Amino acid sequence: MKQRALAPVLRTLAFAAMLVTTGLFAPAAFAEKYASIVIDADTHEVLHARNADDARYPASLTKVMTLYMLFDALEAGEVTLDERLMVSRFAASQAPSNLKLSPNSSITVSDAIGALVTKSANDVAVVVAERLGRTETRFAQLMTIKAQSLGLENTRFVNASGLPDSRQVSTARDLAILAEAMFDNHGEFYHYFSKPRFSWAGKTHKNHNELLETVDGVDGIKTGYTRASGFNLMTSAERDGHRIIAIMLGGSTSKSRNAHVAALVEAAFHTYEIPDDPADPGRNIEMAFSAFGSAAPDPNAAAEPMINGQRLSVANAARAIKFKALPAPAPALAPNTDDKEAEEAGEILVADAGPIADQEFEQGDATPTSFEGATVVIPAGRPAFSVSEYEARQSAQ
Repeated sequence: MKQRALAPVLRTLAFAAMLVTTGLFAPAAFAEKYASIVIDADTHEVLHARNADDARYPASLTKVMTLYMLFDALEAGEVTLDERLMVSRFAASQAPSNLKLSPNSSITVSDAIGALVTKSANDVAVVVAERLGRTETRFAQLMTIKAQSLGLENTRFVNASGLPDSRQVSTARDLAILAEAMFDNHGEFYHYFSKPRFSWAGKTHKNHNELLETVDGVDGIKTGYTRASGFNLMTSAERDGHRIIAIMLGGSTSKSRNAHVAALVEAAFHTYEIPDDPADPGRNIEMAFSAFGSAAPDPNAAAEPMINGQRLSVANAARAIKFKALPAPAPALAPNTDDKEAEEAGEILVADAGPIADQEFEQGDATPTSFEGATVVIPAGRPAFSVSEYEARQSAQ
């Protein structure tokens, strides 16, 4: 009986090993935090996807949505690039990464964009949220409504920065849709994501997206990290008239994340070099990404691979004791990312969600986090209007 009960588990482990060793399914695909997707931005074809529809924490990729809302307001003439945004005490209190803005100080919209793209400043994210939505809570409702109108069906925002909150979730596929919408709908502002550095108060901040200067064709867009999310990267690149968008979530280190996404980008562009086979559509994509999978099976490329609740390296080791013919155990992961590396990368978000994750209100705001039936205000000074009125207004634009 015990042997019969064990059989399905052993078959699953053997199948996983086969996928890994043949390169058809990279080890990282089993990671609990890992997810990835690569799409052709012109044809919308999905070139590669792993756990693409599984809920993940977006971390500072949230700020891409915050910037999308700000670009909406700029295009509508509701704000201008030289307008000075006031800093509230709540905004100034945000955890790092931040510009250390002082209460009652101000920052221009242009500088706010630079700070969000390069420094990933959480205090600036709240400054923008309060200007456009009066409170960060209401702004997060607007972000969610806008996200759903763009097709981000599995995304919910509760803050503008990406600071830890268990209610704030998205998927790799949704974030790819957002990156594509940013390029398509706000192309005139997209150059901000290519900025290698940003200067503020006599200090220059380097863009966290190191692929900008190391991978041919990469011209944006955003990194992110929290302990809960792992190291995330949303990137876009163009070569020879082809634009691709790649999303990776859940990296174990910034270095391995960058290497993993760089490999995804190379595989994506390789698909255009392999001739199409009319008798076997998609063969070029399979060949390109199979080569990627077999060439880069290092589990450090993403968060710890898992299968049946066990680390893949542990499962492989246990299996190898009884089945000598199967592949050797996967190399062990380096120790979990320490805060020092993240601090150096400028991406660490040190605040834990804590009790706030279970609360329905913040900042003394009586608007429920769920935007259903909520009253939404955008921008400051406008009369309040309902969600349905907001959606009607968006449809009319």
